[in-house]
Amino acid sequence: MTIQTSVLTLKNYINGQWSEPISKKYEEVINPANQEVIAYAPLSLKEETELAIQAAKESFLSGVWSSKTTHERAAVLVEIANKIDEMAEELTILETLDNGKRKDEASFDIADAATAFRYYAGLILHPDGETYPVPDNVQAMVIKEPIGVAGLIVPWNFPLLMAVWKIAPALAAGNSIVFKPSEVTPVTAMKLFEIIHDAGVPKGVANMVIGHGDTVGQTIAESMDVDIVSFTGSTNVGRKIMQAASGNLKKISLELGGKSPNIIFADADFETAVDYALFGIFYGGGQVCSSGSRILVEDSIYDEFVARYIERANHIKVGPGLAEDTEMGAIVSEQQMNRILNYIESGTKEGATLAAGGKRLTENGLDKGFFIAPTVFIDVTNDMRIVREEIFGPVVTIQKFHSEEEAIQLANDTDYGLAGGVFSSDGAKALRVIKKVRAGITWVNDYHPTYVEAPWGGYKQSGIGRSLGKYGLEEYQETKQVNIRLNVEPNGWFK
Repeated sequence: MTIQTSVLTLKNYINGQWSEPISKKYEEVINPANQEVIAYAPLSLKEETELAIQAAKESFLSGVWSSKTTHERAAVLVEIANKIDEMAEELTILETLDNGKRKDEASFDIADAATAFRYYAGLILHPDGETYPVPDNVQAMVIKEPIGVAGLIVPWNFPLLMAVWKIAPALAAGNSIVFKPSEVTPVTAMKLFEIIHDAGVPKGVANMVIGHGDTVGQTIAESMDVDIVSFTGSTNVGRKIMQAASGNLKKISLELGGKSPNIIFADADFETAVDYALFGIFYGGGQVCSSGSRILVEDSIYDEFVARYIERANHIKVGPGLAEDTEMGAIVSEQQMNRILNYIESGTKEGATLAAGGKRLTENGLDKGFFIAPTVFIDVTNDMRIVREEIFGPVVTIQKFHSEEEAIQLANDTDYGLAGGVFSSDGAKALRVIKKVRAGITWVNDYHPTYVEAPWGGYKQSGIGRSLGKYGLEEYQETKQVNIRLNVEPNGWFK
């Protein structure tokens, strides 16, 4: 295995050219497992963001990409997928160093990114369109067209994969894009744009500007020349995106926060439920929008479940993502680590019982990184911050319920509605309950698997719109009605 040792200097990609930031300023990108500098990222300004938007607009209006046939666009997307596969090992290591997640998690993300490009390459080749019978000698039909300039803004928890979830369908639909990666984890984004460049995407069609949200992101959201802004991140920032986008009433697509319930009934397969309840929150160090951060357990098995769960949680091996025995990696940054620790402190102050974890890990060589022990709270109530607010870390609460009705009430007592799970051996009950959980992504006797073919998005304050599947493509398309008169003659309306 080759491990990167050189420090990268990242650049913006605007109108087919690599460029340094106008400010000439950079900031460090660090490996959260040891705080070593792995790259220097541009601190870009409004000016270069506007240049990128203008390049995207001009390329779209020129038709250099938007007017290509679906077969031509699909061929380029497949080439991008092939190049991702060729660079998979390098991308996996860079993603692990940049984000802190364990290597096999990053490996799955890279493979899934290639799959997404291939999926959308195939999807746009399927027959599309609709025709309607109307009470006239007219053929009425619907066609899909690209929206125009798509502003794409992604978070730090799945740096490459979240980028691809937006870039692949946006390009497949024929749009031009301006992409902003997270300034915390921008390394694999530059590699992706090297691939996009080498695959033959015309200049101006795909642009990337690296910088902070209050400059680059704000400029994208406010721009009168951007036709859609697609954002994944916190609900608070999502609100700001909505406000900024109102100037030209651009379309918005928001995949936001979650506080997702995982409901365990007494008739569930016990060990399976425990296993997935661990996976539901501690996968990715809990830095996953759909994490099952609220476990609801039927009272008759509550004590047994809690005991087994704590036993398992205490044995999770936390360490650097590249270590072979690591089961949970680092927290992405010191800022995020401190945020999580503040929530843990809040939980104890509000009267919850800290049953496992609850501390930063510094022993066994972890002192230079940002590591938190898997943390479990019991004896919680729904008015506590640790139950109501998204923590985005390896912190879970376990509550008990007595009846099916109470489980549903507790599950839905949240401002969010992104995800949820139900574990039961009674198929009818599981379906009955999951249909009443107010969330957009749900599982039965399972938790977390994500498929590019199926839609991803939430209810309530978890967002607007959907990623993935045909719905993800439609986010970046306009729907046009076309009416063709079959008897071409004057209508005689005016005498």
